[in-house]
Amino acid sequence: MSTATDQLRSRAGTRADRDTHFEVEQFYYEEADLLDSGRYADWLELLADDLDYWMPTRTNRLRRQQALSIAARGEAAFYDETKDSLAWRIRRFDSGMAWAEDPPSRTRHLVTNVMARHVDPAEQDGFTADDLWVRSSFLVHQNRLEREVNIFAGSRTDILRRTADGRLQVARRAILLDQNVLLAKNISTFF
Repeated sequence: MSTATDQLRSRAGTRADRDTHFEVEQFYYEEADLLDSGRYADWLELLADDLDYWMPTRTNRLRRQQALSIAARGEAAFYDETKDSLAWRIRRFDSGMAWAEDPPSRTRHLVTNVMARHVDPAEQDGFTADDLWVRSSFLVHQNRLEREVNIFAGSRTDILRRTADGRLQVARRAILLDQNVLLAKNISTFF
């Protein structure tokens, strides 16, 4: 294949190379550190301006009805956010008016099982094979006050895009919690 377009097309849907995979893992470790350090404004810089950040609810269904166990777009969701709405939440934390986070929670974000592939544009409208489709697993431990402990486990499916200066940013994030009933009093952490 001689042209750059042909080379790009041939990458669509293929596994990311070792260097790219390492870069993606380091990106996620930096993101976890920013969240655990409460550096939310810095975390926002890792998010694309056209971000779609979505965490649908789920229900228990019989095996034959598993396709219905995850809420569809437009149905109930824990998060259905843009970068602007996440920025608003962060400003609220900083204002002292987010009583559920005063004093603030302590969190630990663990990210594992990272799989990265080049986007197949035929499957992801508006993206190119330069973008990365990444699935990862997470465990978030949240502690607040003396006795409030919450553990969230699940998976994330992201599309990462490169900025003009070569940095990665999250353009799309779909978060799926393993539990369908949250035992936490509220969700005041990001995933």
